[in-house]
Amino acid sequence: MATAAPAEDAPISDTSGQRTEPQGLNIPLIIGVMLASLLQILDTTIANVAIPHMQAALGATNDTITWVLTSYIIAAAVAMPATGWLADRIGARRLFLTAVAGFIITSMLCGLAQNLIEMVAFRLMQGLSGAFIAPLGQAALLDASPRSKHPQMMAIYAMGVLLGPILGPIVGGWLTENYSWRWVFFVNVPSGLIALFILMTQLPRRPVVRRRFDLTGFALIAIMLCSVQLMLDRGNQADWFNSAEIWLYLGLAVSCGWMTVIHFTTARDTLFDKAILADRNFLAALMIFIMLGFIIYSIMALMPPMLEHLFGFGVIDAGLTLAPRGVGAVFVMNLSSHLIRRGFDARILIGLGFLIADLTIWQMTGWNLEVAQSEMIIVGIVQGLGLGLIIVPLNIVAFQTLPQKYRTDASSLLNLARSLAASLGIAMVSTLLARNTQISHADLGDHIVDSALPAGLARLEPVAGQALAIVDAEVNRQAAMIAYLDDFYLIAWMILLFLPIVFVMKKSGPKQD
Repeated sequence: MATAAPAEDAPISDTSGQRTEPQGLNIPLIIGVMLASLLQILDTTIANVAIPHMQAALGATNDTITWVLTSYIIAAAVAMPATGWLADRIGARRLFLTAVAGFIITSMLCGLAQNLIEMVAFRLMQGLSGAFIAPLGQAALLDASPRSKHPQMMAIYAMGVLLGPILGPIVGGWLTENYSWRWVFFVNVPSGLIALFILMTQLPRRPVVRRRFDLTGFALIAIMLCSVQLMLDRGNQADWFNSAEIWLYLGLAVSCGWMTVIHFTTARDTLFDKAILADRNFLAALMIFIMLGFIIYSIMALMPPMLEHLFGFGVIDAGLTLAPRGVGAVFVMNLSSHLIRRGFDARILIGLGFLIADLTIWQMTGWNLEVAQSEMIIVGIVQGLGLGLIIVPLNIVAFQTLPQKYRTDASSLLNLARSLAASLGIAMVSTLLARNTQISHADLGDHIVDSALPAGLARLEPVAGQALAIVDAEVNRQAAMIAYLDDFYLIAWMILLFLPIVFVMKKSGPKQD
């Protein structure tokens, strides 16, 4: 049984022994939390564009350089479920400050890495540190604000969640082109130090709870997450289920997942309290978060290479084309938080947001190689409006009926779901893109016969090879475009599949002070 200890991180209490409700907003704390959270979210995508430059500098191969990304994701996924236990055990304030300090130090070490082994080791440590920042930051924003201000806090936090994947490639591309790939990591140091200073002066103390560590549950979850991530990352290279390696990962993931379910339903003092997943609103929100992570990260994985490879955009131009969707999201987040405070049904906002996002993706399925940049920007803005309508109400509903003591554990579960959904979505759309490109190339190639080519082309020996190469390049472009459209169809249908889950949640407005 967990018991509170009068430790250094003792809570601020009133005469009844209950924690005092905050009376206003702590603006410096909000800035510090959001700066730390944005750095961590940015780092999930900022390094992607620098991978080719790292490969040359670190002497890595195409297969091994992917570990720079994989090591970070795996470390973060494994560590994140332990956030709640560690926050209770050593204090949320101490854990948050340690995580931010560790993230700063490991970012600097990543920028100084001289070979692949060093880089992978430092990225592992960076992932371990960064894993705690997002859930602790979300919980800190809720704890430090009155309940009536929770929609506003979730709007602010959601901006970082949505803008991070958009800004990451832009910032990473600009730093790599103008300075060096090492600045992708060095940029975290000054910003991180500012966040750390603010948090040291503003972050309140929380109670330390003597809580038993569920080693069995943690080990089962860790093995399952590692297996899933390795399967997703190695799938394309190992030819998926034609490989014994992928079957091994799948077997480990399924068996550990099944044992995790049994353990969490039968054991006492598990890593996550059963009351969290027994909460109907939170469970429904968790499932919708999976869909949301799939949508956001899948689209952000597809759009930059499509713009750069098929439309000839540079890294910066591609980023600027995608950035306006963040403008639409920010505008609607403020509106949705205002509506929630007025008691508007959150389910309607979430459902409407998914419908708007789905309509824009259906619009994208009609694109071709002649689509105008202005249309891409308009579709992106409207899509951002839809996503903005989802994120704030969803965060509010997720925590609406949960007791405060479960916030950190619940936040870690939501962030873990988003992270896993992102990995699954990126792996799925990337695999389908590669395979459908090959299939479409073969289908289109069947129509390239002698009668379809200019007369006498075969007799023009000096230029025939060049002409056929140009024809093949165009077939490749058309095949790739068809494959991108197939991925957009998949995302659109999956949104419709998950949409009914919205109405599993209870209809409830925000509790007033």
